[in-house]
Amino acid sequence: MTATDTPTGESAVVARGLGKTFGSGARAVLALTDVDLEVAPGEFVSLLGPSGCGKSTLLRLVADLEQPTGGELSVFGKTARQARLDQDYGFAFQQAGLLPWRSVAANIALPLQLHGASRTERKERVAELASLVGLEDFTRSHPDQLSGGMQQRVAIARALAEKPRLLLMDEPFGALDEMTRERLQGELARIAAESGTAVVFVTHSIPEAVFLSDRVVVMSPRPGRITGVVATGIGREVARDDVLREDPRFHAKVTEVRETLHGRAAASAGREAR
Repeated sequence: MTATDTPTGESAVVARGLGKTFGSGARAVLALTDVDLEVAPGEFVSLLGPSGCGKSTLLRLVADLEQPTGGELSVFGKTARQARLDQDYGFAFQQAGLLPWRSVAANIALPLQLHGASRTERKERVAELASLVGLEDFTRSHPDQLSGGMQQRVAIARALAEKPRLLLMDEPFGALDEMTRERLQGELARIAAESGTAVVFVTHSIPEAVFLSDRVVVMSPRPGRITGVVATGIGREVARDDVLREDPRFHAKVTEVRETLHGRAAASAGREAR
């Protein structure tokens, strides 16, 4: 399978020959080169690779937080800037980034408030999202009264507030303990399936990538390029739970992704040594 093989449907993200260089002249750093990728609506795609390979840079290009220096990029057929202006995507970072003086409800409602939604609209949407992420009993609480995992659920709800068709996530569970992380992986899979939102998810964890994803996109060390794509074969109808984690087919896919990642890395190191 190539990086451009995707399920049938309109593309949520299309990158063609995408590149990003930071700086110029002797100090220029080539972060990404010749990236080709498509993400279908409702598809869950994880970006996996070593630190510094450009995973987060690719995500930031899609989010219009950085601008490419080469190639083409579109989000639902629009420029990344227009998709941002149209609120076609939500973004969740490793740190929840909640406003400490606002309640859970007020944090979730913030994007709606900034874009002029009425009080009634905000109240209805907050109730819907609080239920979706399992925090309906904590809407009046403040961030310092929540665990790290609960704060991340608030951040996910906030990112989904305006019903984006695409959710961009940059290691949102990276700072959590393993038990909380596994629980939130299951919650995120459920939320993505119920909302129909496409997800592009950056992670360093191979099991996490396989557990969550329809496809795992493997990237090389800098300059980042896509060196392999592994389809997990785990359908949206399959429950993401502990039963799946013990399934031999899950472990086989983890092994396949690991071999793709380390095999490519070893080949790259061998070429550099020569």
